[in-house]
Amino acid sequence: MRQPSDGMPSRQPGALPTRQTMADQANGLGGGDLRARGPELPSRGPGVPSRGPELPSRGAELPPRGVEMPTRPPEIPSRGLPDLPPRGMDRGETFPTRQPSVRLPRRTEGGRHRRPVPASLPQSAPALVLAVPGRDTDLSVGPAAELAAVLRVDNPAVDVRAARIDGGGLDDPSDLRAVLADATARRPDGGPCAVVIPLIATVNPPVVHRLREAVAASGTNAIISGFINSNAMIAEVLHIRLAEAGLARADRVRLFSIVTAADGVLIATVGGPDAAAAANVTSVLLAARLALPVITASMDSAPSVHEGAMRLKEMGVNRLAIAPCFIGPEAIGNDLDALAVAGAECAAPIGAHSNVAKLAALTYGQAISQLDLPYQSNPEVHGAHE
Repeated sequence: MRQPSDGMPSRQPGALPTRQTMADQANGLGGGDLRARGPELPSRGPGVPSRGPELPSRGAELPPRGVEMPTRPPEIPSRGLPDLPPRGMDRGETFPTRQPSVRLPRRTEGGRHRRPVPASLPQSAPALVLAVPGRDTDLSVGPAAELAAVLRVDNPAVDVRAARIDGGGLDDPSDLRAVLADATARRPDGGPCAVVIPLIATVNPPVVHRLREAVAASGTNAIISGFINSNAMIAEVLHIRLAEAGLARADRVRLFSIVTAADGVLIATVGGPDAAAAANVTSVLLAARLALPVITASMDSAPSVHEGAMRLKEMGVNRLAIAPCFIGPEAIGNDLDALAVAGAECAAPIGAHSNVAKLAALTYGQAISQLDLPYQSNPEVHGAHE
């Protein structure tokens, strides 16, 4: 509300204009003087003519749009089948159910973390005999004694023994024939008395031949076997021996280099040309581990160690390393002298490495898995040395 002092008339209550009053003012009928908006607009002219005569009708009534849909055909009669009960209700009959099948474990089945030899064996289980070559080999010390001790600790249920193939006969307690005779006396049931494993890293036909003759001369029932699947594990041992001598890197994953590493490896075998040919697989696996050229030679036949060294020199090898691929007792002094090649460094033999003990345990476990203890037949297991 404005104040009366500003010269404007104050709005009095009840003096608000009505709708009719506002309409009259708009038409010039009001009492107030309204300013004209302009001259009077002319009229629109004569009146607009009418729309004309009435339009005729559309004719006869049109039929409704579309035709009437036909009615649903009559119900199809049933085919004579009996009425089936609703799903989920009892039909008055029982259906055959699938019975779970029982899968019996295989006796020869192995696994990554399974023990190669059972923890408990019956008294009639055959003994594990390490047949050591060499006429003057001392079984109380050296690789044979160490491997036998490791096998006894890892497999307390196994009767582990070491015997010389070329011993002094039945009067010598360390001779193979005497050991087999004692094992037979401890097992009078007539089964295999022992699993004989020659202590050789590769195929050695002369040693195996003498072993068979000794077992046949003993007149006992013994299983002759060799290391099973030994190439990969032997290659690992050779790699370790080369790394211990500073001739190869110890870690093949990180690929770090050492100053004293060789750039070529010669694998030296004992046992003739057959041993050198059988070690070719081991040389391939070792070459894959070291990423170096590796060839195989024989210390007692062709191809000789000297020929292998010359071949590696022709391939561009400046520093040659020799990896003896034998455990130790199967090599004689003359064979070791053959490793004195000019410009070549030699690693230590395989010796009593844990991989050799694992191979012996695997071979023994494979042999007894084919026996029905305590009643068994007379099988013969063949390994890599056969």
